[in-house]
Amino acid sequence: MASADGGVTDPVPFGEAVDGVRGSGGTRPGDAARAALRRPAGSVSADGHSAEPGASTGRPVDPVADGTPASGERRPAESAGVRPGDLAREALRAARAEVRRGEASGSRAARTPAERAVDAVARAGAGDVSRDRARAVRQVLAGAFRMPSDASEPEPQPEPDVESGVAAHVPRSMAAPARDGDHRRTFPAFAPRPAASRFAETWWGNAWVAALEEGALDAKRLARGRSYAEQGSVDAITVTPGLVLAYVRGSRPRPYRVQVRLRTFGADDWERFLDAAVERPAHIAALLDKEMPESLAECGVPLLPGPGDLDPHCTCPDRGHPCKHAAALCYQTARLLDADPFVLLLLRGRGERELLDALSRRNATRAARAAQEQDPAPLPGVRATEALARAAHRLPPLPPPSAVPAHPEQPPAYPSAPGGPDAFQLDQLATDAATRAHALLATGHDQIGELTLWQDAVRLAAARPGSGLTAATRSLYASLASAAGRTPADLARAVAAWRQGGPDGLTVLEEPWDPPAGRFDRARPLLLAADLPAFRPWRNHLTHPRGGLQLRFGRDGLWYAYESEPGRDDWWPRGTPDPDPVGALTGLGGDDPEEP
Repeated sequence: MASADGGVTDPVPFGEAVDGVRGSGGTRPGDAARAALRRPAGSVSADGHSAEPGASTGRPVDPVADGTPASGERRPAESAGVRPGDLAREALRAARAEVRRGEASGSRAARTPAERAVDAVARAGAGDVSRDRARAVRQVLAGAFRMPSDASEPEPQPEPDVESGVAAHVPRSMAAPARDGDHRRTFPAFAPRPAASRFAETWWGNAWVAALEEGALDAKRLARGRSYAEQGSVDAITVTPGLVLAYVRGSRPRPYRVQVRLRTFGADDWERFLDAAVERPAHIAALLDKEMPESLAECGVPLLPGPGDLDPHCTCPDRGHPCKHAAALCYQTARLLDADPFVLLLLRGRGERELLDALSRRNATRAARAAQEQDPAPLPGVRATEALARAAHRLPPLPPPSAVPAHPEQPPAYPSAPGGPDAFQLDQLATDAATRAHALLATGHDQIGELTLWQDAVRLAAARPGSGLTAATRSLYASLASAAGRTPADLARAVAAWRQGGPDGLTVLEEPWDPPAGRFDRARPLLLAADLPAFRPWRNHLTHPRGGLQLRFGRDGLWYAYESEPGRDDWWPRGTPDPDPVGALTGLGGDDPEEP
């Protein structure tokens, strides 16, 4: 191997040279040498001339030692310029010398191994040829450690990488609501969702997913993309005519910029679509409700994409169609279409406001043209003014109203059927309705209509004829009490009060009150004059001292008698109300409750 001063020295083993010149920054000079070997050798010479093999080292060329064919035919690298092997050996030797000098001076960490290798190559050469070779190596290695960038992406923002400790350039989010308009809509990122059998909910969202899956070449990439979408790896989505754009986070710190393109409609396609939409008013109503009718999607214009219509692009190195990042964006776009079908129309080239305005104008024009083409049909019949004018002269006067019948009569009997309504209760309701209608015809007033639900239930139960609680009566009491929210015992006591004094008797039973001075105060002397003991007063009640008898003074000025078993506070209405307290007690079976 040629030395730095042009002499020949023993070749250094490749592994030893790599281990001996490892830089302090972690980058080995051997990596730089291998990068130089991978690059084509045609652009190495600075002056544009091809150099003969061995010219830079002064070493005679041995065809056998160098691997040159015996016929003298050159290898491709030799025909283009300097051999890459010579450049690699010079870079390794110069880097090794630079490491030794850096260890002696203490400035090894000041520069990277790649820069030291390039400068060493520049110093190792002698004359213009060495400087040209150094510049060529610097050009070769200039972009070896630079990550590729996309000029169309936004300016990256550095974020720390926790694992490596090196700042990773992560692009900003696509979310820019301030820039949204009728032809640009930005949707925030979807939250993670659990895995489901169907990713979309609507039929048009599933049609989008079907177009993606039927046009894909690798099912595994689709499954990985669906997992990315379900995990929420897709950032904010921007939709413009013919384009869906978003950043998708993969396994690397820097997310990938993903685009999905779709062909927009031309003027003729939009004309056919608008004509089909205004042909049926239900189409416009469905669009306003965020729904896409199937008849509108099949109007002769390919509104929904088919297999192969989606054109994905991604900045990742994967060349699958589509890659998992583009598949994730397509799956999330299906969720956007579920929520708002106008996103699909925007992809085809028209915004929501522009489309609705066009539909409104076209619908108004269509209605005006239809109104001009046909005259209103005359309505059949006679005008009301003409009929009234003729009736005033020709029609006879109305007959007088019929006389009120003497009684409401008995309604027809209702047969009882298994599983049908109770015939007894139907008979009760029909009889009550006939009675109320008869009273309304005779007096013009329906007093029953002013009753409460409880009062009406008590009235219906009290109207049941007969004595004692038969099976039919108990069934009626149970139904009415349940409807009023009371018990059958409460209803039976209320029926006794209703039969005693009607609505006033029910009020005396359920509403104690404080009567004014006068007739209530004179009741006790009247009872004492009738050889009765002194009754105990409480509000509007006068109770026998030994229990068993009680008088209640109603708001109508009548006295209502009540009885109870001795020793119990269970009062039931008895007798007929009377203005005289002594008269109200007459006929209750004795004046003294203790007498048998």
